[in-house]
Amino acid sequence: MNISFEDFKKLEIRIGKVLSVEDIPEADKLLKLIFEFGGEKRQIIAGIKQTTQDPQSLVGKEMPVLINLEPRKFKGFESRGMLIAADVEGEPVFLHPEREVPPGSRLSKPFRNFIVSAI
Repeated sequence: MNISFEDFKKLEIRIGKVLSVEDIPEADKLLKLIFEFGGEKRQIIAGIKQTTQDPQSLVGKEMPVLINLEPRKFKGFESRGMLIAADVEGEPVFLHPEREVPPGSRLSKPFRNFIVSAI
Protein backbone atom coordinates (compact mmCIF):
# COMPACT_ATOMS: atom_id res chain seq x y z
CA MET A 1 0.00 0.00 0.00
CA ASN A 2 1.30 3.43 -0.91
CA ILE A 3 0.59 6.65 0.93
CA SER A 4 0.87 10.12 -0.48
CA PHE A 5 3.77 12.37 0.36
CA GLU A 6 1.26 14.70 2.03
CA ASP A 7 0.15 11.86 4.33
CA PHE A 8 3.78 11.03 5.14
CA LYS A 9 4.37 14.63 6.22
CA LYS A 10 1.61 14.23 8.84
CA LEU A 11 3.64 11.67 10.80
CA GLU A 12 5.29 13.16 13.87
CA ILE A 13 8.24 10.98 14.82
CA ARG A 14 10.42 12.18 17.66
CA ILE A 15 13.35 10.77 19.57
CA GLY A 16 12.31 9.77 23.06
CA LYS A 17 14.50 8.74 25.98
CA VAL A 18 13.30 5.75 28.01
CA LEU A 19 12.97 6.78 31.67
CA SER A 20 11.44 3.57 33.01
CA VAL A 21 10.12 0.17 31.98
CA GLU A 22 7.52 -1.77 33.93
CA ASP A 23 5.95 -5.16 33.48
CA ILE A 24 2.19 -5.38 33.04
CA PRO A 25 1.64 -8.60 35.01
CA GLU A 26 -1.73 -9.54 33.51
CA ALA A 27 -0.40 -9.22 29.95
CA ASP A 28 1.76 -11.79 28.14
CA LYS A 29 3.27 -9.37 25.63
CA LEU A 30 2.98 -5.85 27.05
CA LEU A 31 5.46 -3.57 28.78
CA LYS A 32 4.80 -0.05 30.02
CA LEU A 33 7.52 2.43 29.05
CA ILE A 34 7.78 6.03 30.17
CA PHE A 35 9.54 8.26 27.64
CA GLU A 36 10.78 11.82 27.90
CA PHE A 37 10.35 14.07 24.88
CA GLY A 38 12.04 17.36 25.78
CA GLY A 39 10.13 18.17 28.93
CA GLU A 40 7.04 16.09 28.13
CA LYS A 41 6.65 12.58 29.51
CA ARG A 42 4.53 9.97 27.77
CA GLN A 43 3.47 6.45 28.56
CA ILE A 44 3.85 3.99 25.70
CA ILE A 45 2.50 0.44 25.90
CA ALA A 46 4.47 -1.89 23.65
CA GLY A 47 4.09 -5.58 22.83
CA ILE A 48 7.77 -6.35 23.32
CA LYS A 49 7.81 -8.38 26.57
CA GLN A 50 8.43 -11.76 24.93
CA THR A 51 11.25 -10.49 22.70
CA THR A 52 13.09 -8.26 25.18
CA GLN A 53 15.35 -10.39 27.39
CA ASP A 54 16.22 -7.58 29.81
CA PRO A 55 13.60 -4.82 29.68
CA GLN A 56 15.59 -2.69 32.14
CA SER A 57 18.40 -2.48 29.56
CA LEU A 58 16.13 -0.10 27.61
CA VAL A 59 16.27 2.54 30.36
CA GLY A 60 18.34 5.48 29.16
CA LYS A 61 18.14 4.46 25.50
CA GLU A 62 16.93 6.87 22.85
CA MET A 63 14.63 5.64 20.12
CA PRO A 64 12.14 6.97 17.58
CA VAL A 65 8.49 7.07 18.56
CA LEU A 66 5.46 7.99 16.49
CA ILE A 67 3.75 10.44 18.83
CA ASN A 68 0.74 11.78 16.96
CA LEU A 69 -1.36 8.62 17.03
CA GLU A 70 -4.65 8.82 18.87
CA PRO A 71 -4.27 7.42 22.40
CA ARG A 72 -5.27 3.77 22.75
CA LYS A 73 -5.86 1.54 25.77
CA PHE A 74 -4.23 -1.85 26.27
CA LYS A 75 -5.26 -3.89 29.33
CA GLY A 76 -6.53 -0.67 30.91
CA PHE A 77 -3.30 1.30 30.30
CA GLU A 78 -3.32 4.25 27.91
CA SER A 79 -0.63 4.35 25.24
CA ARG A 80 0.25 7.71 23.71
CA GLY A 81 2.52 6.67 20.84
CA MET A 82 4.16 3.76 19.04
CA LEU A 83 7.78 2.59 19.02
CA ILE A 84 9.49 2.52 15.64
CA ALA A 85 11.55 -0.66 15.19
CA ALA A 86 12.76 -2.91 12.41
CA ASP A 87 11.05 -6.29 12.02
CA VAL A 88 13.58 -9.09 11.72
CA GLU A 89 12.00 -12.53 11.49
CA GLY A 90 9.01 -11.36 13.51
CA GLU A 91 11.01 -9.75 16.30
CA PRO A 92 11.60 -6.04 16.88
CA VAL A 93 15.08 -4.59 16.51
CA PHE A 94 15.17 -1.21 18.19
CA LEU A 95 16.55 1.78 16.32
CA HIS A 96 18.79 4.33 18.03
CA PRO A 97 20.43 7.58 16.92
CA GLU A 98 24.11 7.14 16.08
CA ARG A 99 24.91 9.76 18.73
CA GLU A 100 22.97 11.21 21.64
CA VAL A 101 20.40 13.81 20.66
CA PRO A 102 18.12 15.94 22.83
CA PRO A 103 14.93 14.07 23.79
CA GLY A 104 12.05 15.36 21.71
CA SER A 105 14.18 15.91 18.60
CA ARG A 106 12.03 15.56 15.53
CA LEU A 107 13.05 13.13 12.83
CA SER A 108 13.72 15.13 9.73
CA LYS A 109 10.73 16.10 7.72
CA PRO A 110 11.33 16.36 4.00
CA PHE A 111 14.65 18.09 3.61
CA ARG A 112 14.42 21.62 2.33
CA ASN A 113 18.10 22.09 1.57
CA PHE A 114 18.86 18.61 0.28
CA ILE A 115 17.68 16.53 -2.61
CA VAL A 116 16.28 13.20 -1.45
CA SER A 117 15.55 10.54 -4.00
CA ALA A 118 14.43 6.94 -3.92
CA ILE A 119 16.45 4.36 -5.79
